[in-house]
Amino acid sequence: MRSKLWFSSVLACLAALVLGALVLPHSFRLVASSDVIECLLLGLVTIAFLPHLLRAQGRARVFWGLVTLGIGLWFLYQVFWVYFEIVLGRDVPDMFWGDIVLFLHLVPLIAALALRPHIPRDEYAARAGRLDFALLTLWWIYLYVLLVMSWQYAVPDTSRYAHNVNAIYLAEKLVFLVALAVCWKGSLGHWRVFYANLFGASVLYAAGSYAANWALARNLYYSGSLYDIPLAGSMAWIGVSALWARGDEPDERTKKASTAYGVWIARSGMIVTFSLPLFGAWALWDKSVPSPVRSFRLIATLIAALALGFMVFVRQRLLDRELRRLLHRSRDSFESLTNLQAQILQSEKMASIGQFVGGAAHELNNPITAMLGYSDLLLGTQLSVEQRTVATRIGQQVRRTKSLVASLLSFARQTPAIRAAVDLNTLVRTAVKLTQPQWQALKITVPMDLDNQFPCVMGNSNQLLQVCLQIIGDALHAISERGGGVLNVETRKQSDTAIIQVSGDALITPANDDAPSPSADTLGLSACRGILQEHSGRILFERQPSGVAVVRIELPCQPDSASVTAAAAPLPA
Repeated sequence: MRSKLWFSSVLACLAALVLGALVLPHSFRLVASSDVIECLLLGLVTIAFLPHLLRAQGRARVFWGLVTLGIGLWFLYQVFWVYFEIVLGRDVPDMFWGDIVLFLHLVPLIAALALRPHIPRDEYAARAGRLDFALLTLWWIYLYVLLVMSWQYAVPDTSRYAHNVNAIYLAEKLVFLVALAVCWKGSLGHWRVFYANLFGASVLYAAGSYAANWALARNLYYSGSLYDIPLAGSMAWIGVSALWARGDEPDERTKKASTAYGVWIARSGMIVTFSLPLFGAWALWDKSVPSPVRSFRLIATLIAALALGFMVFVRQRLLDRELRRLLHRSRDSFESLTNLQAQILQSEKMASIGQFVGGAAHELNNPITAMLGYSDLLLGTQLSVEQRTVATRIGQQVRRTKSLVASLLSFARQTPAIRAAVDLNTLVRTAVKLTQPQWQALKITVPMDLDNQFPCVMGNSNQLLQVCLQIIGDALHAISERGGGVLNVETRKQSDTAIIQVSGDALITPANDDAPSPSADTLGLSACRGILQEHSGRILFERQPSGVAVVRIELPCQPDSASVTAAAAPLPA
């Protein structure tokens, strides 16, 4: 409904303007109606751009804001005309102070095109773009003051004023049209349609302005004449292009911009800055103009040089700060890259060591198995008490070596483990049964206290069985060195945690600071810690006040374990 209302209003304005130019004679009524219609038309065009400004984000919002500002300045200039020709009832002065508003309304449009919102953001344009825009805007103002205002205030001269206004405005329109053509050529999709419509409307406006100036020089132009129709048509066309525009985000199909574009924008700022001394020399040596004009131009050049010099200084400070930030980031990136290379090298070394350890452990298994078999055979023969004690110790050390080799193999193995629901009671029974020959030969009793309602846990049965075997084997070795005893194994649930606990009077744990190093081998214990960490569990060592040493394994319970108990993963045979 809003679009239809807007179209209806624009068509009504154009129809009224054409009808008035064809029917009404040159009179105050025609001038007033023409000025009001054109002012209303530019107001509608400005309103057409506002939804884009409110809806867009980031660089697109800046683009639509600059475009809206440019059209708004154009609308403001038309308001001046309405004020003079209707409110004051007289023609706009030939040397009008508000002409600078019409001249400057193209500057935000050129700056908007320089942002190139149709292209994915390049890394340079956003950082110094605002300052470059301010620098170029100040240069355009200086150019207007130098060429136009010198003939308006220093030495009033209507003919030179009008000539310079038209010349500099024409140059500005040419720059705008070239920028539009470049954006049109380099865009795709909705952005291309928008730029094409804006280019067509701008060409129509430039042609209409040329025709109006030609008629004005021959005293044929007046407000409301047929020469205003192309100008009004271009205004309506710009509004239609805004209403049809859908380009709020860059088109990803468009080739990304390089930083060279931003560098050329910065170079343009430097070029216009260095142009000031040339203009100053021209103002000083141009003897064809009156002395007040030369003085006016020299003063304007000095003021502009100070302003532009300050802006260049600020820009350089911002650039230095940005360069320092990029330097620090480059250093951090280089250090990170160096650390990553070192980690990759260390990982390759560890992988090689793991392969070597795995191969060595496999080679050691054969003689260790033979030694264990011979020691068991030796214990089965008729031996003296002293000989049996020695044979028993040989078997203990061989079993300890075999456990160490198993830990080496587990440490070297890096294949991902398959997880399923595991019944820890069954796992503990299996571990105790597998170690039965060991604790029976050592004359150690292993009572079990298992919770009948013990839940399942999610994990890998082989790895968890390896942890239990390692802990029970280390505990049996510690008890055997103290001459035998009792090793208690129990399971229980505490909140949402499943606990396997191994305890005994003769155990030595790392928590006992007065005791020597624990009997559990470091590599096997490290492998157990790693497995439990992968299962979100942990292993704890403590000594109770009664003197009993405790090794506790904690694992998170499986949710709805009652429903998965039947599907618990089978243990290895």
